[in-house]
Amino acid sequence: MQTLLLNRDQVTHLVDMRQVIGAVEDAYKAYSSNQVEQPDYLSIHLPEGRGEIDFKLGYHKQTELISMKAHSGGFKHNPQAYDVPNSMGTILLFDARSGALACIIDGSLITGLRTGASGAVSVKALARKNARAITAIGTGNQARMQIRAISQVMQIEEIHAWSRTPETLSAFQKDIEREFDISVRIAASKKDAVEKADILITTTRGKGDLVQADWVKPGTHIVAIGTDQRGKQELDPELFRNAKIVVDSISQCTQKGETYHPLANRIISMESIHAEIGQVLLGTKPGRTSDDEITIFDSTGMAIQDNTTAGSIYQNALAENVGTFFSFIE
Repeated sequence: MQTLLLNRDQVTHLVDMRQVIGAVEDAYKAYSSNQVEQPDYLSIHLPEGRGEIDFKLGYHKQTELISMKAHSGGFKHNPQAYDVPNSMGTILLFDARSGALACIIDGSLITGLRTGASGAVSVKALARKNARAITAIGTGNQARMQIRAISQVMQIEEIHAWSRTPETLSAFQKDIEREFDISVRIAASKKDAVEKADILITTTRGKGDLVQADWVKPGTHIVAIGTDQRGKQELDPELFRNAKIVVDSISQCTQKGETYHPLANRIISMESIHAEIGQVLLGTKPGRTSDDEITIFDSTGMAIQDNTTAGSIYQNALAENVGTFFSFIE
């Protein structure tokens, strides 16, 4: 069996955001219908704060694909010292019928795309139908990806933004206004930004409660992206007391996600978690039932999202004869 190699440029031309949103929806449904095996992911934190590498493994029983992703982050000196990005990813796809390596895919773009798509999926399932105003707390690359994905599922009329870093905030404003022709309003404070949100996106590497409970207006949908391991936090745990809590994975979010903090502080119990988003998509649990509900989507990111997204790209590559085949075994 030959193995297909796909680089980043090829990946860029083989997929669009609408397709990724569909792949992520499929991932959530498969996970919540027991069609996925997904061990806890592993992380290696390198000494002297150089960065970290995460390893995520998933098996999709319906497609018979096994994926393994290695994704690095936090290597802030990489561009200057090694002329490579500070964050990189690689995905291996194995044919589960034989165990053979089917495809090696650059995973850097896939991680950003599928994370952005997760927010869009949650907006479709949980946001008010008349939501029009988005607030971004954090204005890095993932904040841009969230806007790109959410714009596929709703009409965005207002964007408000806040960041600790003025340069990052200014660049975000210019990029989004150029790409979407929507005015980005730079907030005077976090509180001011949050109060204006119909949909609140948090994409920081925060280590404290950046968003206070009493800033969030009734009917807001919160897309919590930044907390994916212990030590990270973006939301005031009190926000969870009266909110509808939906997670990507109960096992991950209660141990490594934003939901961990209100559980640890005994503000909520396990029974307070309304559903996994896959259950909402499958119709086994209801989504939003009132325009006044505050809904929280806690997204830690799952291997099955990489699996379905990379699998979709692999099939596109085969259909379009893109990529380079090689063989480990002559």
